[in-house]
Amino acid sequence: MRKFLKLFLSPNFVSISVFVILFVIVLFITGVTFLDMIELKTFDLRFKWRGHKTPSPAIVTAVIDEESLDKEGRWPWPRNKIADLIKKLSDDGAKVIAFDIFFTEPDNNSNLEFLNSLDEEIRALDIRSQGLQAFIEKNKVKADNDLALAEAISESKARIILSYYFYSSKEALGYEIDQEEINSRIATIKGSLYTNIQYEKKTTDYDPFFKTKDYYAPEVNLEMFSQVAASSGFINEETSDDGVVRNSPLAIRLGEDIFTPFSVQCAWQYLDKPNLILRVAEYGIQGIEVGDTFVPTDESGKLLINYLGEPGTLFPRYSITKILNDQFQKGSFRDKLVIVGSIATGAHDLRNTPFSGEYPGMEVHATVVDNILRNDFISKPEYEKAYDILVIIILGALIGIIVPRSGAIMGLCFTAGLVVVYILGSRWLFSQYGLWVNMVYPLLTIVLTYISLTAYRYLVEEKSKRFLHSTFSSYLSPELIQDMVASNTMPELGGEARMLTAYFTDIQGFSVFSEKLTAHQLVELLNEYLSAMTDIIIRERGTLDKYEGDAIIAFFGAPMHIPDHPLRACRVAVTMQSTLLNLREKWRSEKLLPGAPERNIKKAPPEEWVPGDKWPGVVHEMMMRIGINSGEIVVGNMGSSMRMNYTMMGDAVNLAARLEAGAKQFGIYTCVSEFALNTEYINEKGEKERAMDMVEARFIDNITVVGKSEPVKIYELCAMKGGLTTQEKRLFDIFDMGIHYYRRMQWDEAIKYFRESYKIERIPEAATNPSEVYIRRCMAFKKNPPVAPGQKWDGVFRMTRK
Repeated sequence: MRKFLKLFLSPNFVSISVFVILFVIVLFITGVTFLDMIELKTFDLRFKWRGHKTPSPAIVTAVIDEESLDKEGRWPWPRNKIADLIKKLSDDGAKVIAFDIFFTEPDNNSNLEFLNSLDEEIRALDIRSQGLQAFIEKNKVKADNDLALAEAISESKARIILSYYFYSSKEALGYEIDQEEINSRIATIKGSLYTNIQYEKKTTDYDPFFKTKDYYAPEVNLEMFSQVAASSGFINEETSDDGVVRNSPLAIRLGEDIFTPFSVQCAWQYLDKPNLILRVAEYGIQGIEVGDTFVPTDESGKLLINYLGEPGTLFPRYSITKILNDQFQKGSFRDKLVIVGSIATGAHDLRNTPFSGEYPGMEVHATVVDNILRNDFISKPEYEKAYDILVIIILGALIGIIVPRSGAIMGLCFTAGLVVVYILGSRWLFSQYGLWVNMVYPLLTIVLTYISLTAYRYLVEEKSKRFLHSTFSSYLSPELIQDMVASNTMPELGGEARMLTAYFTDIQGFSVFSEKLTAHQLVELLNEYLSAMTDIIIRERGTLDKYEGDAIIAFFGAPMHIPDHPLRACRVAVTMQSTLLNLREKWRSEKLLPGAPERNIKKAPPEEWVPGDKWPGVVHEMMMRIGINSGEIVVGNMGSSMRMNYTMMGDAVNLAARLEAGAKQFGIYTCVSEFALNTEYINEKGEKERAMDMVEARFIDNITVVGKSEPVKIYELCAMKGGLTTQEKRLFDIFDMGIHYYRRMQWDEAIKYFRESYKIERIPEAATNPSEVYIRRCMAFKKNPPVAPGQKWDGVFRMTRK
């Protein structure tokens, strides 16, 4: 628990990511109306992304349109027209005729004298049941048009389905009715009950319908129609808080009865009345089964409507006036499920749907029927909340892992990419599998996590970055400082032993410069020289340790690990020597401007400072020596808590300093140890590599420096690989032959080759050079051999001075 609290009380990338993830999960579980509304809008958008789908060819519509009203008169029409419509459709082979029209009142267009003239033949009709005849006898004031419609329904070869509506309250109904009337109305629609309800686990401890909506009473069709119709179903629809119809209730409970909707009755009758089962679990309704088709619902029994496209473009529309006047191709309705309703302006109810704000209600019902017939539904993942929470955790964790380890641009690109991938994935799941996965909360997790981490980086870590810049910018490359910021590496007192490369440089004979130049001139010269050389170190990701007068002390491989630190040190040395040649040329070319004050303040003779030159001759011939060595070095912040310095120490550092100082004894200017050249590292290609394979270096000697007993092979670093001149290549070959005979104590042969190499030494103007050193040494060993006759010589030269 203490660790958990510490995670939140000590902000870092991990704790911020965890906090954001938990925050979004809480929002998701409790529900935020605004966010839930946005999710519904993304649900609507997914339909438009998916585009239109091809509906079942079994469904057609017969519509009351503007043309029908113009030719047949205003609505409502006499019911004998509806009777004629049923006959026309039935005679053309329609299998099911479903009316999205109510017949709740007697026909106002009836002939009240009709029943008085009924002959015995009409009175004796036995239409499906004795109910109609009894009704006629009982209600002699009813109209002939109603009777005609009832007769048409009864005699139709097609199955006729009527619709009715449940009111949720007496206020919605507009008046109050007693329980007896309610029971009477329910009795007329008993045929639309679910008669087969299967419980996953039936006990008396719970009500599986506790999430279904309560209703007051139904508005039903006249009993004379309901009794002879094949069945009827309710046409209630559910609107979301934003007024969009996205769900269709497939079960409504009134009292102890569970009723079926108009759409289910249509599909059930069209499929020849297979098993119709309402499946109920402990948590609520699971769905319904229509034959072999399982229709998924939420726990309250609502189906997500799988809209197919824009209204008027899906199901074939036939104008009723054309049907009545036989202006249609025969066979158009053969084996079809015909839904009858209105689309005329002002005469039909419009729904707001994902595709359109003016969607005819009859086409909403047709869409639900189509979903059932084609077994094509919209569903949510099983264990929806657990799935969404898992997605939130995964996406938040991905941002929490990647963004802190990326730069600003890369982090933004990754976040934007993840948003796009998730949106496209959600769209693909919806289009291909009808799966609705939550989009808003996972995307909110991505965005909030990214914003929080970015804000933390720039508002909190910026302080650390400024501190690191102020502490290290004078002796570290910007890239190294950025790496330290990214890895949260802060300077602390103490050190660690690491494999590094130590680097020492020194200007040859710098004391002479002080004799010729004033303090101001000396500072001017050193600033130009040190700036140029330090830039080279920083560019190769080296770390400047310190300046000691004209000396530069640096190291490679810390504070950030750089595998190829020996190679970088060698590359810096070659570049420095080349840069110094360019500086010398620049200094030689610099002249005093006319009228400029005299710079030869210390009155050096003309042969040492040519009049008119900006710098004396000693500056024109400046040389520097470099010592490089690799090994285990202790590196870290040394000093006090008030003032510390990031520096290095150890035997490997001392050896690098000895090599720089001892290089003058051989007349070379870049001295590298075998440890630096032979240390293996893994290059960018993942291959093992040595600096020796990447540079041109001449073996100089096997020596022991002052204060050390272990010998070390030293080399003169001349160029990067392939950078030797033809003369230098010949020099290397001849000099190596001299070394060959020198190690065998064949002094005369060695002198012979060293004299040849002496003629083509790299820096002839130097006070001495390796060939000359070996000539003198061979001549000395001829007189005084390094070992007694018959003994084996190790070839090590022991230096007696630094």
